[in-house]
Amino acid sequence: MVRLPLTPAEVERGRRLGALLRRARGERSMLGTALDARVSPETLRKIESGRVATPAFPTIAAIAEVLGLSLDEVWAEISRPERDAEPAGPGHGTRERIAS
Repeated sequence: MVRLPLTPAEVERGRRLGALLRRARGERSMLGTALDARVSPETLRKIESGRVATPAFPTIAAIAEVLGLSLDEVWAEISRPERDAEPAGPGHGTRERIAS
């Protein structure tokens, strides 16, 4: 089966998802979080870094549950328009939030 290349919007959603999970994890260890969610630490690392832009729904649901995030919160964060997005970290310049 051939995988189609990701669209820029899918890549951006993956970046936002990773940033959200990193913020929600806070000081909690990646290893502990991954084990509690029953995913490999490498899977969590790839999702948080944006290297896996379209992870499986059960994986995200399990990680969100461990981090105390509702799936509504996750969806709201990753589906908001680009102009409202906050930078995920170094190298993404500074953007101001635009009020609607």
